Amino acid sequence: MKRLLAAVIASVWMTFSFQAAAQTPPNVLVVGQIAEPKSLDPHAVTAVNDFRILVNIYDGLVRYKDGTLEVEPSLAESWEISEDGKTYTFKLRDGVTFHDGTPFNAEAVKFNFDRMLDENHPFHDTGPFPLSFFFSAVDEVTAVDESTVEFKLTEPYAPFLSNLAYPTGLIVSPEAVKQHGKDFGRNPVGTGAYKFEGWEANAKVVVSRNEAYWDGAAPLEAVIFRPITDANTRIAEMLSGGLDVMVEVPPDSLQQFRGDDRFVVQEQAGPHVWFLILNTKDGPFANKAVRQAANYAINKTALVENILQGTAEVASGPTPPAFAWAYNESLEPYAYDPEKAKALLKEAGYNGEEVTFYVTEGGSGMLDPVAMGTAIQADLQAVGMKVKIETYEWNTFLGKVNPGLEGKADMAEMAWMTNDPDTLPFLALRSEAFPDKGGFNSGYYANEKVDELLNKARQVTDQAERAKLYKQMQEIVYEDAPWVFVANWKQNAVTSSRVENFKLQPSFFLMLQKVAKP
Repeated sequence: MKRLLAAVIASVWMTFSFQAAAQTPPNVLVVGQIAEPKSLDPHAVTAVNDFRILVNIYDGLVRYKDGTLEVEPSLAESWEISEDGKTYTFKLRDGVTFHDGTPFNAEAVKFNFDRMLDENHPFHDTGPFPLSFFFSAVDEVTAVDESTVEFKLTEPYAPFLSNLAYPTGLIVSPEAVKQHGKDFGRNPVGTGAYKFEGWEANAKVVVSRNEAYWDGAAPLEAVIFRPITDANTRIAEMLSGGLDVMVEVPPDSLQQFRGDDRFVVQEQAGPHVWFLILNTKDGPFANKAVRQAANYAINKTALVENILQGTAEVASGPTPPAFAWAYNESLEPYAYDPEKAKALLKEAGYNGEEVTFYVTEGGSGMLDPVAMGTAIQADLQAVGMKVKIETYEWNTFLGKVNPGLEGKADMAEMAWMTNDPDTLPFLALRSEAFPDKGGFNSGYYANEKVDELLNKARQVTDQAERAKLYKQMQEIVYEDAPWVFVANWKQNAVTSSRVENFKLQPSFFLMLQKVAKP
C-alpha cells in the first residue's frame, strides 16, 4: 500500500507540474483554492483559505459537530468545567500519535498553548500568533498526568470551547516545531486524517492519507490543494476536469454548473460579514457623519443583486444573522440614499479630499472584490467623494491592511467568517484590538461602551444575557459606522459528480475526512 501511495503521489506531483489533467487521478481529490496559503502552521494564520487545508492535517481537543457550530470531543474524549467557570479539565484520547511518530499527550497540549501565550517560551519566536487573542483568558495550562490537561482561566470565558474548536486551537507536534523552528509552517505535522507530503509555491499542497488515524482512515489516498487566484481560470479548470472541488464560485458561474450533470452545486448560509474598514483615526472618515454618508451612498442592494446575483443578503451591522440568538433583528440596513449622503458630507465639511481605497484581487470570503470595489468607487464618487483604488494580491493585501490603515489608506475591503458572535467584534472593534496591540482593528475604532459590552459578554455564561449585550453593542456600532456594512454571504462550492460525501460546513472549513471519489 505504501509503495502504491508513493507512486500515486509521485504521479500527482508530475501531472500538476505542467498543466491540469483532463481527468484527475482516481481516489485523489484535487481542490481549487482561491489563494496561496500563507503558512501551514495553524497558530500563525487567520485566513479561511488556509484553514481549509489545516483542518485535514491537524486535530484540536474539540471540533465542530458535523453540520453545526456545536462542539464535540476530538483529541479530548471529555471535559469538566468548574462551578466558577474558570477551570477546564480535559481527559485526552489514548494511543494517538503525531504524523512524525511522537506521542500526543498532555505535555504536547501544554507546549502548544505555552508556545502561543508565553513570550518567554523557547519557541514563542516561531510565531507570530495573530489569533492568540482567542485564548487571552488562559492563565495557566497544566499537564496533570499523561492523559489529563487543565486550563485555568483568569475569568469565566464563554467562547472558550468554541475557540478551541477553531483552527487556532489545532494541536501541532512539539518535536516538529523544535526541529523546524520558524520553518514549521512549511513542514507541518499534526494528528489529522491526512499527512503533509509537500508544498510547491503557487502550485500545490499535497497531503496523503494517515492510515493510523484515530477516527478511521479516510477513503481518499491523497488530496491536492491548488491555489488558483483567478476565478475564470478556476472555472476553466473545473469545467475541463482538472479540479474535483471548487470553492467560492463566482455568482455568474453557478447557473452554468447547475445545468451540467457532471457537477453538483452546494450552497449554505453561514456566519459571514463583508464590509469596508474605515480609517477612523485620520482622514475624512475620522468624522462620524462622513462614515454614515458612505453607508448611505453605497447601493448595497444593487451589489447583492447585480454583482453577487442573489448569493448574499445586505448586512445591517457587524454581527451576521447566522448567529440568530445574538443577532439584533431591530436594525435595518442603511438605506441607499445618495441625497442624505450628500447632506451628511456637507454637514461634516467634507472638502473633496481624495480617499484611498484598498481592494484585493481575491481571498477568503471576499466574493467578487474587484467588481465590488469598482461599483463602490462609483457610488461614492456619485455623491462627491474622490476615490482612488489600489488593488493587491490577497497576502500582500493582508500585509497592508492588518498592520493598520493609519497614514496609508482611508478604507479597505474585508470579510470575516467566524465561529462565535464574540470573535469579530472582539478582535476588530475594541480599542484594545488596535494593530499595535496585536488585534485587527485596522481602522482604529474606539468606543468605551463597546469595549465594556464586549468584555462583559465573554464573561457571561447565560446565553440570554450574552445576547442582550451583543445586541446593545450592535446598536452602538451601527450608529458609529466604523465600517460600511455590505453583505452576508451564502457560501458555495461545486464538486465533480464523482465526489461522494462532500458537505459544506457552517464553519466554512473543508472537512474531507469522509469524502470519497471511487
